[in-house]
Amino acid sequence: MEMNTEIKLDKLLHGGDYNPEQWLEFPEILEKDLELFLKAEINLVTMGMFAWSKLEPEEGKYETGWLLNIVDKMYKNGIYTILGTPSGARPQWLAKRYPEVLRVNEKRERNLFGGRQNHCYTSPAYRRKVREINMVLAKEIGSHPGVLALHLSNEYIGDCHCPLCQEQFREWLKERYGTIDELNKRWNTTFWSHTYQSFDQIESPSPNGEMLLHALSLDWKRFVTAQTVDFVAEEKRAMYDGGCRQPVTVNFIGDYEGLNYRKFKDVIELSSWDSYPEWHRGPETDVALDAALQHDFMRSLLKKPFLLMESSPSSTNWQDVSKLRKPGMLHAASMQAIAHGSDSVLYFQMRQSRGASEKFHGAVIDHYGGEDTRVYQEVCRIGKDMAALSELKGTMQYPKAALLYDTENRWAITDSQGPRNIGMPYKETADKMYGALRRQGLDVDIIDMEDDLEAYRIVLIPMLYLFRAGIADKIKSFVENGGIAIMTFWSGIVDDTDSCFLGGTPNGLMDVFGLRSTEIDGLYDGEENAGVPVENNALALHKRYTCKNLCELVRVSDAKVLMEYEDDFYKGLPVLTCNEYKKGKAYYICADMEGAFYDDLVQAVVREEKLEVPISDIPRGVEVTTRESEAAMYLFVQNFNRESVNMELPLGEYKIIYGEENEKLESFATVILKKVK
Repeated sequence: MEMNTEIKLDKLLHGGDYNPEQWLEFPEILEKDLELFLKAEINLVTMGMFAWSKLEPEEGKYETGWLLNIVDKMYKNGIYTILGTPSGARPQWLAKRYPEVLRVNEKRERNLFGGRQNHCYTSPAYRRKVREINMVLAKEIGSHPGVLALHLSNEYIGDCHCPLCQEQFREWLKERYGTIDELNKRWNTTFWSHTYQSFDQIESPSPNGEMLLHALSLDWKRFVTAQTVDFVAEEKRAMYDGGCRQPVTVNFIGDYEGLNYRKFKDVIELSSWDSYPEWHRGPETDVALDAALQHDFMRSLLKKPFLLMESSPSSTNWQDVSKLRKPGMLHAASMQAIAHGSDSVLYFQMRQSRGASEKFHGAVIDHYGGEDTRVYQEVCRIGKDMAALSELKGTMQYPKAALLYDTENRWAITDSQGPRNIGMPYKETADKMYGALRRQGLDVDIIDMEDDLEAYRIVLIPMLYLFRAGIADKIKSFVENGGIAIMTFWSGIVDDTDSCFLGGTPNGLMDVFGLRSTEIDGLYDGEENAGVPVENNALALHKRYTCKNLCELVRVSDAKVLMEYEDDFYKGLPVLTCNEYKKGKAYYICADMEGAFYDDLVQAVVREEKLEVPISDIPRGVEVTTRESEAAMYLFVQNFNRESVNMELPLGEYKIIYGEENEKLESFATVILKKVK
C-alpha cells in the first residue's frame, strides 16, 4: 500500500485537541460537545495523545472501543480525526514495571513517575511498549475513513542521561568519528588534558563533570536530536506496520532550542506546531512579527503548507500571566497562520479540563459549557470564515527572500564563552533581519545551512558563527551567480566541532565580502556606539544608528565602506560594507545595530536591486503576505496595530474576496485579495 503525503480533504481544517476520555462518564457532555462543534463549523478533532491509561488500563489489556465509537460518530457528522499516539505520557503501571523508562537527568538522578515526556527514548522496554500500543491503534482505528492523519506523541522535548543513553551516545560518536584519535583531534581534547583513550570513557555533559568541552556539548545535542528522530521513525513504523497510510505529523514547539527540527523532515509528511504568543504583553505588532517568523519556519521545513496544531482560544494557564485575548485578537492570529501557509486553525483545547494542570487553560467550550460566551462566538466566526475560504487550501508560497537561522549554530553561540557570556544577540539579530524583510512585504523562507540558496534573490545571514554543511561554498556560489547576501558580525569563526578557523575570518568568504575580521569588542550593558553614513554612499543612507552588545573591527580589501563607527578607538572603521563579487553583492554588518538600521538597509537594497514587492507602501504594523495556486495569487493584508491605519490596496489588479473595502484598515482586521493569473 502506498502512503499518503497530503491530507485528502479540500477544505481548511478547523477544530483542535479533544480529550473525550476525560468525559466518558458524562455522555450528555459528549453529546453537547458534538452539537457545539457543528455550530462552530468544526470539521476536525485530534484525539488519543494522552489517553494511554484509558486505551491500555493494564498491561496487554486494550480498550479501544470507546475511541473508535467517538471517531465514528464524529465522522458521521462530518468531523474528521487526526489520530494521536499516546507516547507523550506513559501510564503508572508501565513506569512501575519497567523503571528503566523513566529519565535520568544530567546529574545522573532518575526521575520519579509523573509529568509529560518523562521517558527515555533509548529504552528498549519503552520502545517495545510504544510499538505495541501504536500497532493496536493502527489496526483497530487507523483504517477508519474518518482518520485523516497521524499525530505522533506530543511535543517531543528533553533528554535522558541514563546508562542506556550513554552507551548509545558512544555508539553514535564511533559512527561519526571512526576512531578515538579522530575524536580527540576534532574535539581539541588536549586542552586541560582531557584526552580520551577509548569511547567508553566518554560521558554526556554534566554539572558534576564536564561542561566546558564545547564539541562534547554540541555533539550531545546532535545525538539527542538523532535519538529523538529515531524514536519518531519507530513510532511511525509501528503505525504503518499496523496498516495505516495516512500522512504523519509531529507537533513542534515555537522557537524551541532543545532539538534541531530540520532533522525531522525526512520522517514526517506534514509539519505542524503549537503557537502560543504572549499577545498584549507588548505591542501586538512586535508579537505578530515573532509569530510570523515561527509560522514561516514551520512552513519552510517541508516547503509546503503546514498545520497550526494548537493555539489558545483564550488565555493560557502556564505563561507568567493568563492574559485574555482582546476581541478580534484570536481571529487576527488565526488568519495570520493561514496567511503564512497553514491549512488549519486548531485549538488547545476543545473542552476545558475539569481538574489537574490545564483546568484553567483556555478552551472553545469552558466549564460553563454554553454557546453564549465571547470565546465560543469568536470561534464560530472563524469557522464560518474558514469555510468560505476553502479555495486557499493547498496554496503555496514561493519566497525570493530567505533568512538563514540555524539551530546548531545557535547551540554553538550559546556555549562559545565569548565575546559575551550573557546576551549573545543571535535571535534578536535574526528577528531584526526578518522584520526588515517582512516590512517590505517580502515572503520569507527560514532556512539552515543544509538548504540550497539558488531559489532566492536575497539571503540574510545573522551571526553565522559556526560553518557546516559546505555553507561557505554555497554563499560564494550564490553571490557569484547574482545573489544578494547580507551577513553580520561574528560569522565564519569555527567549524562544525566548534574549533576556530586559522588564517582569517569569515572563513572561506573573505574574498566574497572583501574584508577580514580582526577583533570584536564586547560592550557592557548600557554601553553604546553608533554607525554614521559615509558621504555619497551607494545606498544613499543618511541617518545615524546606534549599536550595542558587539562591535566587530574589520580590515577592508575590496569592499566599499558605506558606514563607519562614530566613537571609541575604532572611530572611522567600517560598520557597513558592500562588495561586488562576480554577478552579485555581499553586504557585511559589523555591529549589533538597532532595528531601524535593518529596516532602512533592506528597504534601500530592495530599491537598489529592483526586487519585486506586492505593495510598495506598507504602514508600520501591517503585514502583507501572499499565497498562490496555479490559477490565482492571494494577497493577505493584516493590521496588527491597536488603531486603524490608512492603507491603499492594489484594487486595479486584485479583487477583495474577504474583508471590507475601506480607506482605513481597522485594528486587527484582515483583507484578502485575489488576482487571477
